[in-house]
Amino acid sequence: MAKVADKYLTVDPWAVVEEGFDPLRNRVSESIFSLGNEYMGVRGYPEEGYSGDTLLGSYFNGLYEEHAIGNHYKGIIRSLRYMVNAVDWLYTRINVDGEQLDLARSKVENFSRRLDFRTGTYRREFIWILEGGKRLKVTFTRLVSMTMSHLGLQQVAFEPLNFTGAVQVCTGLDFGAVHEERGRSMWKSVRSVTADGVTAVMAETLTTGNKLFSGFVLQSPAKLDLSLSARERFIGQSFTLPLIEGEEIHYTKLTVNCKDTAGMCTPEQLWEKGLKLAGEAAMLEAPEVFAAQAAYWNGVWETSDICIEGDEENQQGIRFCIFQLYQTYHGDHPGYNIGAKGLTGEAYRGLAFWDTESYCLPFYMFNNPKAAKSLLEFRYRTLPEALQRAREVDCEGACYPIATIDGTESCDLWQHSNLQLHVGTAVAYGIWHYVKNTGDKEFLYSKGAEMLIQISRFYATRGQSGARTGQYGYYGVMGPDEFQLMVNNNCYINLMAKKLFEYTNDTLAEMRESVPERFRELAALTALREEELTDWAGKAENMKIPADPDSGVYEEHDGFFDMPHMDIHSIPVTEFPLYSNWSYDRLYRYDMIKQPDVLMFMFLYNSEFSREAKLANYEYYEPRCIHESSLSPSIHSILASELGKHEEAYRFFEFATRLDLDNYNRNTREGLHTTSIAAAWMNIVYGFGGMRSDGERLSFNPVLPERWTSYSFHIQYEGVLIRLAVAQEGVQVRAVSGGSTEIIVYGQQVSAGPDIVTLPLAEGLVAG
Repeated sequence: MAKVADKYLTVDPWAVVEEGFDPLRNRVSESIFSLGNEYMGVRGYPEEGYSGDTLLGSYFNGLYEEHAIGNHYKGIIRSLRYMVNAVDWLYTRINVDGEQLDLARSKVENFSRRLDFRTGTYRREFIWILEGGKRLKVTFTRLVSMTMSHLGLQQVAFEPLNFTGAVQVCTGLDFGAVHEERGRSMWKSVRSVTADGVTAVMAETLTTGNKLFSGFVLQSPAKLDLSLSARERFIGQSFTLPLIEGEEIHYTKLTVNCKDTAGMCTPEQLWEKGLKLAGEAAMLEAPEVFAAQAAYWNGVWETSDICIEGDEENQQGIRFCIFQLYQTYHGDHPGYNIGAKGLTGEAYRGLAFWDTESYCLPFYMFNNPKAAKSLLEFRYRTLPEALQRAREVDCEGACYPIATIDGTESCDLWQHSNLQLHVGTAVAYGIWHYVKNTGDKEFLYSKGAEMLIQISRFYATRGQSGARTGQYGYYGVMGPDEFQLMVNNNCYINLMAKKLFEYTNDTLAEMRESVPERFRELAALTALREEELTDWAGKAENMKIPADPDSGVYEEHDGFFDMPHMDIHSIPVTEFPLYSNWSYDRLYRYDMIKQPDVLMFMFLYNSEFSREAKLANYEYYEPRCIHESSLSPSIHSILASELGKHEEAYRFFEFATRLDLDNYNRNTREGLHTTSIAAAWMNIVYGFGGMRSDGERLSFNPVLPERWTSYSFHIQYEGVLIRLAVAQEGVQVRAVSGGSTEIIVYGQQVSAGPDIVTLPLAEGLVAG
């Protein structure tokens, strides 16, 4: 199905800019103009109140609520947890001469908003035309601090263009924001106060009792005569600012938010911590907060920028992707994860999936290794929940959930939560991939190996041997391709389990040899038995990997080759998305796939498959894939580029960086496709850059898209920051910092050091 762009944003290499206000696109823009800092995120909603279509969303990583679901079968979850909409710390109401500002009703002109990648700020401004023709320029600026994770800043400025008068403002903290899926606020107030210039409130979620402190201080060149405003779930301050024609006046609101989601502190301790942070915020001044934010982002672009010459739209697109990935996660809070929509909306309930290890981890591993390690530490911290989940489904070891916010399973579709087994192997692959490319043996020995043992135990007790073949495999499963339900021997699951068993045994053998004392401690901690190692080796060797020996095509699962064929191009465009227009059971009747399954493992373990094998499988499965997952096109583009199918590669890439900016899937209003944003980075670096990170050394086989004059990207590898620049004149490799290291370019070893190494560009350009 062809995707069609909805282009309404100005193309700018360092910002997202919207000129003019379109109420029909407001929720889309709210997602696109979201801010975050890993700890908290806020959508780009109008903080002054908006009576039109809006999702007033304020979210905190790991802050969840819970509700029960009606299930009585063993192994099927009975409750689920979700990221809960929290405090509106930007709450503002503005009145002039009794008229309240509301973009749905007020007359405005010269509206614009700008999300600046270099300053990390969101600025919105317009001229408000009041009754009687008075014209008031209003400017809102906000940021979520990347250096002080609890801090948010809001600055509101007024400039009367043709009158002198006054503006009444109420600014506050509102826990009454509706969680859209539940249709009500999920909070109750616990405590509030105004003292020493701090206005604060603490609330807790209705079911889980998770607590959030929010407090603010106000600053302004004008003297503020404050009047307290308070009600259930709300506390704020009202004041009046004088307006003098032609002069700008502003106020700044510095807010701190502090949460407790695990009962790590008493309510009193959280309250005192919050007040202390608010007191520290009161000592700050807006210019230094803005300066610190700009300095942070300057550092990001020095180490992570991708520069594209000759394609303004994709230049803006990929910088938007990188900006959002850093906003979503940067490893300052070990144990957090990445929800499918990040902190930008309520779709997918803020839950993390296997996308974290498969799609997001590579970006962080090669841009911010600390963040990559932090992602894996989330899985270690939630190992107890995975052990419990395995027991619930009658297995041993650790069964990692398909969808989670805190380690517990929160997918309420049993066919996914009970049949999709590939999360555990994604975690194991993530450990292997991370350790291989960072050399972090300490993490492997202290945490990774324990996870590998428990994951292996799960896969050793979830599988069975076929009655006729005697081969080991997995029955009654669903692979990454979610259009094949309750199948046997899904090729992806089986192959990844085989690799898991082998890596676990290799790791334990390495520990026994290199760090014998630590091996003995680990064996005692996990009650590891020698016969388990033998069993895992046997299961790996005897694993069924379904394939056609004549064509070299791997069979997605037993019987897939015999399924009725569906020509996906014969499906009318009006029937997409199929989930919304087809009977649910109809999806599972054909050899049509939702997203790559076989091609996915050929990408993950790329060096282990011949070009001929990749070509045969690509040409078999690509015509059967409808890409109903936004993650799908990037893998196809990467493999197409490797196989010399350059026009196809670029066609799959065309909307990768702008999936949300141009609302290709018509669902950006629900939040950003955060993990697909990571896939867009992969599409450039692994696709056109030809990077492969599963071999002995990091390798590159770059090509140049025909539409591009040149491009460059940065990679952190073995402590060295490497810059690769690709142009028609050649490929340049240089170590920007960190010394030097060896990489492979076009099959030859290259020393990436301070001096530029230039190689000729391989023949053949990517058609665009």
